[in-house]
Amino acid sequence: MASPSGAGKPPAVLLLRPVDQPFAVALRERYRVLDLLSSGQPLPAFLAAAAAAPDPPRAAVVMGGGSIRADAALFDAVPSLRCVVSTAAGVDHIDLAECARRGVVVANSGTVYSGDVADHAVGMVIDVMRRVSAAERYVRRGLWPVQGDYPLGSKVSGKRVGIIGLGNIGSLIAKRLEAFGCVISYNSRNPKRSLPYTYYADVRALAADSDVLVVSCALNSETRHIVGGEVLDALGEGGVVVNVGRGANVDEAALVRALREGRIAGAGLDVFEGEPKVSPELREMENVVLTPHVAVWTAESRSDLRDHTVANLDAFFSGDPLLTPK
Repeated sequence: MASPSGAGKPPAVLLLRPVDQPFAVALRERYRVLDLLSSGQPLPAFLAAAAAAPDPPRAAVVMGGGSIRADAALFDAVPSLRCVVSTAAGVDHIDLAECARRGVVVANSGTVYSGDVADHAVGMVIDVMRRVSAAERYVRRGLWPVQGDYPLGSKVSGKRVGIIGLGNIGSLIAKRLEAFGCVISYNSRNPKRSLPYTYYADVRALAADSDVLVVSCALNSETRHIVGGEVLDALGEGGVVVNVGRGANVDEAALVRALREGRIAGAGLDVFEGEPKVSPELREMENVVLTPHVAVWTAESRSDLRDHTVANLDAFFSGDPLLTPK
């Protein structure tokens, strides 16, 4: 396969995240990949070697939720960088202001994951409310013939669902839950005039008018701990929280207290403040459904992400507009 730069040496790309074999092959077919993980070097030494190369990298592939940020420290270490392609939809791990100051263009995953995350969120709503995972554990432990029927869950149909963040993912969650006859309300930076849902500028008011609160917003200074103790109290003892955004969108300590004290009914969490470490209390709660930040991942989305990442890199090296600029 031809390099995007045409004849001659393929351009160098920093790979700062783990990828599967097909993803690695797709990148190496087109670029000279400088892979942090396969190098075995500490990050500072790896970046210094990359910067000192005769043809230093102009693009980097990074991941959301990882320990490596695309910020001034990275750009100081590798001054040749002019493009950052993130495999995440959120960009809280990228200093966009610093990128703009240095002339570094940024692309994210766009809508590659949106449908998969929406599916996962709805699955979590159903699981928590109908106690699917908890009932499954009850059967596996052999408790059904000993203790009798499992306690009843709550129906999903007709419930009031408040969505925090009505972007691509939030809109798809709303559309799916509408099919269950749910009444949708939302909080977002601005009202979506074209949509028929009720808008709440205040998250506490949204929670007070909801049976289920779904978090699907980006993480920034305004949305960090957007769901805290006051919001959980407004949601009330019959309420359920589902988080498919970022772990720090929810004050996890406040959530644990609310669950422990019975101030809300349950939670479904795909993301966590200290992931991959998860609170022991959350792990022990029967009314909490936990998944290891996998809402984005299906066989189809992984393949789509590979193609999307390569297409953004190709666009950059060809001098064309990025597919999903930030």
